[in-house]
Amino acid sequence: MNKSHQEIIETQVDVAELAIGMHVTRLDRPWEETDFLIQGFVIKDQSDIEALRAQCGFVFIEGRVQKTNTVHEGTNRNQKPSGLRRLFKRKSASEPAPQKPSVPRKRVTYINKVDAGTEMATVRIRFKDAQDTAKSIMSGLRVGRTLDVNNARKVVKGCVESVLRNENALMLLTKIKHQDAYTAEHCINVSILCAAFGKHLGLLQGEIETLALCGLLHDVGKTKIPDEILNKPGALTPKEFELMRHHTTHGRTILMGTSHSLNTAVDVAFSHHERMDGSGYPRGLSDHQIPYFAKIVGLVDTYDAITSDRVYDKGRASMQALDIIHKHRGTQFDAELADQFIQLIGIYPPGSIVEMVNGEVGIVIESRPDHKLKPCVLLVREADKSRMNPYRTVDLKASAEDAAGEVYRIAREVPDGTYDIVLQEFVDQDLIVTKPKPHSGSKTT
Repeated sequence: MNKSHQEIIETQVDVAELAIGMHVTRLDRPWEETDFLIQGFVIKDQSDIEALRAQCGFVFIEGRVQKTNTVHEGTNRNQKPSGLRRLFKRKSASEPAPQKPSVPRKRVTYINKVDAGTEMATVRIRFKDAQDTAKSIMSGLRVGRTLDVNNARKVVKGCVESVLRNENALMLLTKIKHQDAYTAEHCINVSILCAAFGKHLGLLQGEIETLALCGLLHDVGKTKIPDEILNKPGALTPKEFELMRHHTTHGRTILMGTSHSLNTAVDVAFSHHERMDGSGYPRGLSDHQIPYFAKIVGLVDTYDAITSDRVYDKGRASMQALDIIHKHRGTQFDAELADQFIQLIGIYPPGSIVEMVNGEVGIVIESRPDHKLKPCVLLVREADKSRMNPYRTVDLKASAEDAAGEVYRIAREVPDGTYDIVLQEFVDQDLIVTKPKPHSGSKTT
């Protein structure tokens, strides 16, 4: 009786010989120097082949070679395989392909280099510059100006560098919302949250910068949507909604018209409203058909939109937004990405106004991955809601106690502006610090 076995091999293949169904395991250059996010993938269509041919000279393929201990009767020992593809055994239609995790294995574990207060002291100007850049991009495109990609990359790089030092500072600033500047603010908020999410997922710095740039540019197509539709206070008619959906196509056209390499941003602008169950637009893509970065940006886009005041809807609390995302995980959003994003944001993200069990009120200034229910809080109101003087920083992780000897616990999150606590004013007065300064005497803070 003939005995046979299959041996997994890795074979170097010229990109001209690539075929759909081959499993690429390695490239002829570092992965981070290419547009491919996941290290190791199956070639699914011709676009994968074209991308590999454009960026590589050869790749390494996982192949299965049939070996036998004896030669079957009638086999020609000198017979040569008819081409490279004979090395590879495609799985039959009845054999299910192994399910790969949608979230790649974390490649980098980042450790914050500074505390949130220290980073806040330097990041406010950078954040304002980023907002101004987003506004300039959107207003410029509206009047037909060319997209300044270099400036966009510069701003994104600065934000990513800040996030890598400590993401809490910029994440706090994304909690400040202005309805009259929603579109531009939304774009920079999505960019920053994408950077923080990329850090959480363990992406390489270059990948995080690409992801953040995609977040910044994902809605550029809205510059081609009439203001009366974009800013309509009520529900859109079916015809208006159809015109609004076209912002994805407009975004793709705008970004393809630049002289810079923005392939990933093009994909994201075109596909960030696609949904896992195929109910999205413009193409009705589903699951693995949706580009990875588009899945991320679509998720972050939804979160920031829900938590922002818009002309037709009042912004909701972070927990409400996360509840919605959790409810639609696996249908609208990639389930694993949704779970990871919920872990990133946490129950009380930086910038949240929180009321303690004892009635005191403060601002969350730093959240920790391993203690989401126990952030660092800047207390600014006494139990009777009078101004606390001086402000006090408490680290709930350290089981800090109040004057009565009770351990501080958060009772609830309240909207910005509650008890005359306006986050913007605390930022403007440089009061979001780890070790709070003596109060300057402001009436509203």
